This record gives sequence, C-alpha cells and structure tokens, in this order.
Amino acid sequence: MLRLEYLYWLVGAFLLATAWFNLSARRWPLVGFWTLLALPFLFGDAMLAAEKEGVRWPVQAMGIAVIALGLMATRIRLGTHPESRTDTERRTQSAEHLGNRLFTPALGIPALTLLLFLAGIWLKPLGINLFEDKAITLSSLGVASVLTLFMAIRTTRSSFPVGVREGSRLLDSISWAVLLPMLLATLGAVFTATGVGDAIAMLTTQAIPVDNRMIVLLAFAFGMVVFTVIMGNAFAAFPVMMAGIGLPLLIGQHHAHPAQLGGLRFHFIPEPRAHHLAQLADHRIRDRADGRQTFLACCDHSGVTQHGEVLGNVR
Repeated sequence: MLRLEYLYWLVGAFLLATAWFNLSARRWPLVGFWTLLALPFLFGDAMLAAEKEGVRWPVQAMGIAVIALGLMATRIRLGTHPESRTDTERRTQSAEHLGNRLFTPALGIPALTLLLFLAGIWLKPLGINLFEDKAITLSSLGVASVLTLFMAIRTTRSSFPVGVREGSRLLDSISWAVLLPMLLATLGAVFTATGVGDAIAMLTTQAIPVDNRMIVLLAFAFGMVVFTVIMGNAFAAFPVMMAGIGLPLLIGQHHAHPAQLGGLRFHFIPEPRAHHLAQLADHRIRDRADGRQTFLACCDHSGVTQHGEVLGNVR
C-alpha cells in the first residue's frame, strides 16, 4: 500500500533540488525559501508525532519557519529567470515540431488520477489496497503526476534531470505564490476550528426557514459568494460554508448528495495559476504559417514541468 507520506517526501526532495539549483545560481532568498518549505514535507509526520508525546519545540520551530517564509517572500520578485537567445530559439523550434503532443502530459494528469482513484476503489473489495483510505484522492493525484513526468520525458525525448530542472524553473517563476492555495485551505480549517461554521449555522436557522430546501440551497450558494469575497478565495470559503450550512442542513436534514453539493462551489482561478497564465501570455509567439498561438512556455519540456506544478500543491 502506498502511503501518502511517500509522496510528501518526494515533494520535499523536489523542493530541495530546486533550492540546490538556486544555490548554484546564487539566488539566496529562493534557496532559503525552498529549503524551509521542504521541511514540513520531509519531517511533518515526525513533528506531529513528537507533539503527541509532549515535545512541542519541533512544531514551534516550524511555526517560526512559516513566519520566516513570509519575510523571505518580501525579498523574492515574481518572474522568470532570464534565458539566452539560443534557449528561446530551441523552445520555439521544439514547440513547432511537437505541436499538440505537448498537451498530452498535461491531459494525462487528470485522466490517470481518475483511473487510479477508481482502481483503488474497485480493487479494495478484492483485498488489494493501493492507497490509504484517508488520502486516496491525493495519492492518486501524486502517482499520476509522477507517471505523467515519465510520459512527458518520452514525448519530448528528454531526460529525467532535465525534467527536474524544468520543473524547478517553473516553480521559481511561480515563487511564493505557490503557497497561496495551501494557506487559504488552512485558513478555512482555522475558521472552522474556531467555530465560525457553528456561528453561521445558528444565524442561518434564525434568519431563514430551514425546512425549505431551496432556500437553504440558495443560502449556501450565496454564502459561498460572500465568504469568497471576504476571504479572497473559494479554498477558504468552502469548508466554512460546509460546516455551517452544507453538512448540518443540506446533507443532514435534506439528504443532499455530498458529491453533487461539492459541485455547487463557486470556483475561481487560484493566484498561482493566474500568475502561471500571465507568464504564458508573456511568452507566447505566433505561428506565421496559420496564425495560431503557440506558447513558448509549452516547450519540449512543458509536460515535464507539470510534475513540479502539481506535486508542489499536494500537501
């Protein structure tokens, strides 16, 4: 059985590799940033185990490291590293040669994730446990990302070290913004743990007729909009609204299907993704033959960079 910790260690190793590449280039703020970020991925379980035994200094030190990450982020500028004209021409030629095959690895990540998730569920009754029950989705995504890395290597006829370096280059271009989805999800968990969801449930029962499922559903939907505006992202708003309205009223009282209810979330592009799209827009070229847009960032290693992008958000 594949434990989720194995994937966390892989992410930590990738972050350390990124720190090493920046060390070679003497980009000191990025070296410190990626090294500190690798620590919870590599030693997070050991820190939690120590806390359960009454040893609190590891988690306290990690809290100080989080503050240090915030301070380091003020010294890091978003943007891609300068490239030589030769590298730019090589990417252009490779993109024109590979064409739409560049998107095969990117499309392979969701497809493989779905297949692995279904395989984990179907094989469990046969006594074959591929993943841990508590993290089957994340484990499927992590394994799919690794498999897609090798798919990208085969598609581009590149090598594993080049894939790691290209993933590191993409991670550097996203920079500190890669933390935003994790921090926003953590913010939602903090709000839920401090009772914000219970307060919303109390206010909802007093303000609307909770016996009317349509009104409760509208309250959930518009509550998502309001809390997304307040918190800045739907990552943080969803757990709060689920704790306040979704679980006790829609699912518990009106027997809504959890999967269908999850589809009611109002999604917005996460900040790192928006920044990535901006980077792509800055590096696009026009194919003079037929006028189509070809992105330089989708180079012969673009599928490889998905490894760094996806696994970097696993935890």
